[in-house]
Amino acid sequence: MAEEKQEFNQLVRLCGADIDGNRKLYHALRKIRGVSYSFSNAICQTSKLGHGKKIGMLTDEELKKIEDILTNPLKYDIPSWMLNRRKDYDEGTDKHIISTDVRFKVDFDIKRLKKIKAYKGIRHGLGLPVRGQKTRSHFRTGKTVGVKKKSGVKKGKV
Repeated sequence: MAEEKQEFNQLVRLCGADIDGNRKLYHALRKIRGVSYSFSNAICQTSKLGHGKKIGMLTDEELKKIEDILTNPLKYDIPSWMLNRRKDYDEGTDKHIISTDVRFKVDFDIKRLKKIKAYKGIRHGLGLPVRGQKTRSHFRTGKTVGVKKKSGVKKGKV
C-alpha cells in the first residue's frame, strides 16, 4: 500500500482572508470576516471534515467545497436564521455576506439611515451611542473628558 504524502500549506487563502495553516478548521474559519462560531460549526458539520483537522492539511477540492458553502449556505441546507443578512433591504432575500462585502454593506446601511434622517442615522452622525446606552459616564470625548476646576481658586485656608 502506497501512502500519499499530503502537502502542508503554511498559509491558506480562503474567501479573501489569509489563514495560518496550523489552525484547526473550526477556529480558522473564524478568521474570515462575517463567520461566527455557530456558522463555523455548521460549515464543519456540513462539509464533514471535522473540527480538529488543520486547515493547512486540506486539499484544494476540500477548500473549494468550504468556499462554496460560505458563498451559498442555503444550497447546503444551513438554516436561514444562521445567516447574517436576513431580509436584505435591497433584494428582500436571505443571504450571507463575507469578507469585504460586510464592511461595504454596513457602511451603506449607515449612509442610508443618515440620508433618511432616522434616529439611528442622526446618532451615528453626531458620534453618540446608537443603541440606547447612557452618555453621562461613557462616550466622553473632546472637552467633556475629565473634571474641570474653576480657575483662580486656591487650595488651603479659606
